[in-house]
Parts: sequence; C-alpha cells; structure tokens
Amino acid sequence: MSLNIGVIGTGAIGQEHIRRCNKVLQGGRVVAVNDINADHAAKVVINQRLEAKVYENGHDLINAPDVDAVLVTSWGPSHEEFVLSAIQAGKPVFCEKPLAVTAEGCKRIVEAEARHGKRLVQVGFMRPYDSGYRALKAVIGSGQIGEPLMLHCAHRNPEVGDSYTTDMAITDTLIHEIDVLRWLLDDDYVSVQVVFPRRTSNAYSHLKDPQIVLFETAKGTRIDVEIFVNCRYGYDIQCEVVGETGIARLPEPSSVQLRSEAKLSTSILMDWKDRFIDAYDVELQGFINDVLAGQLTGPSAWDGYAAAVTADACVAAQLSGEIVPVTMPPRPAFYNQPAG
Repeated sequence: MSLNIGVIGTGAIGQEHIRRCNKVLQGGRVVAVNDINADHAAKVVINQRLEAKVYENGHDLINAPDVDAVLVTSWGPSHEEFVLSAIQAGKPVFCEKPLAVTAEGCKRIVEAEARHGKRLVQVGFMRPYDSGYRALKAVIGSGQIGEPLMLHCAHRNPEVGDSYTTDMAITDTLIHEIDVLRWLLDDDYVSVQVVFPRRTSNAYSHLKDPQIVLFETAKGTRIDVEIFVNCRYGYDIQCEVVGETGIARLPEPSSVQLRSEAKLSTSILMDWKDRFIDAYDVELQGFINDVLAGQLTGPSAWDGYAAAVTADACVAAQLSGEIVPVTMPPRPAFYNQPAG
C-alpha cells in the first residue's frame, strides 16, 4: 500500500520533503500540492516531475478524497489553521515547526486532537531521529553513567543574517534543544534563566550574541546551553551529559581525519542541513510507516505545546534577566496512553 500525501507549502523545506517522498523514502507519494503562490507550486510539480494536482486552497487539498495524509510546510502563522483542518478531516498531519506561533495556538491543537480521540499530529522536530542523539539516549537509559546530574550543551552557527533578532535565538535556534533535551532526559523544565556574556563583535548591533540559557528540570537536572550564532568557525552542536558515575557525549559527525601540511585535522560542517540530513529522512520515513501502521509515535502535539510554553518562558527570561518559571498544565491522559 502506498500513502497518498498532500503537501501544503512548496518553499525550500516543502520541496525537500517532496523530493524525499518521491525519490528517497518508501511507501509514500505526493499526489497534491498547495502554496500561497499557485504558479510557484505548479513549477515545483513540473520541476520534480510529479503526478500531482495543484490546489489553490489548502483546505481543499486536506479534504481531497485521494489525500491520505498531509505535510504542512507553509509559513509558520498558517500552521495552526491547517493542522486543525486536518484533525477535523480525520487525517494524519506532519507539521514542521512551529506547530503554532503561540502556546495558546498549540493548546488549541492539543485539545482538538484529544477530542478526536486518536493521535493524528506529528511535529517536525528531527533531532530525536538523529543517530547520535539516539545513541546518547540509549547510554542514559542503560544506566551506564548513573542518573544525569548536569548537561552542558552548545548550538553554534557560523553566522546569521541581519534579520535575525535576539529572541530568534530562542524561537528559531534553541527550540531544537528545548525539544530534544526534554526527550533525551524524559523530563520537563521547571525554570529558566538567560544570561548574556561579552558580546561578539561579529554580531549585528541589534543582536545580543552569544547567550547562555540555564534550565532546571522537574527531577533537578541542571542544563546550560550556549547559543552562539556568529561563531564563524562552523556549525557545531554539542551535548555532554554528566551522570553520577560517568560522562556521555554526543558523537561528532563522521569526518575523515587528515594528516597534511604538518597538521592533524578533521573538517567541521558549515551547514545545518548537512549535519541533520539523515535525520530528516528517518523522521519522515517514520511518519509514513506509522500512518500506514495506524499509530503515530513521533513528536506529538503535546511536545509542540511544551516547546512553545518553554520558549515563551525563555524569551521572558531574556527580557527580565530573572529566573522564570516554566508552568505547564498536567499532561492530558490522552498523551499518557500509547499512540493510536
């Protein structure tokens, strides 16, 4: 059986997912596309040699009889509307981050899905599908280093454009750590503080860079995450877990070691897409497999809501400099049950 997929949003990530579905992954094919620019969507269909219908309205795509599942890769503020529409239609939907642009919007999706009575939503957090993070989680789960006490993490980009703002360090950059560390520890955040070290001269004048975000979890684990988006030297993701009896580190990406010009060296990636391209493949293949099996297991709408609430607290902490509580309502029983 092949899963017929409709894609809403044919920008860069939408085109990448279309390519994956039709040329890389198994069990799914794109049969419908929509974009706010219908001419652009039509060009994507031609360029990728799709046998797909172009819809001028995303809701019509969602309700099309031959569309089994939906990928939402459109402009962020449109996500909530289309995810709610997919839930109403009873169709599984994979939504790239953000699930919604506000925590309240995420909550509306959570409530709609719970009323439906079956998980239909997966959020596009890809780091739990990265082989390195999975290996790190396996070590933690095995008990080899005892209970995690502290995590030291870093998210570094070589540079960002002049439209990047201080709060985007949370909403666009740290959001990945917010999700994956919560998953890694199977724990929730209870407070956050943001501090600003000496500012790099490589940042635009309106941007505070770097930043250090300090979390406390419900189990008492302390986490520090360095966000440095003008580090110049490369795209670098670090995570070190300090346990009671040992330390575990996120593996470095595979790289050839060179002995040349009187130096021993390994290259560092410059592009985030190269660092996590395999995770994107595994993530979307997992969604297709889960839909065909009738049971979603990936990052849920509740995970999207938790990330949004935490991000809001982080932005508030940026502004105040104080320790800000992360206040989540009790997890609905619906999300405590096995998916499906």
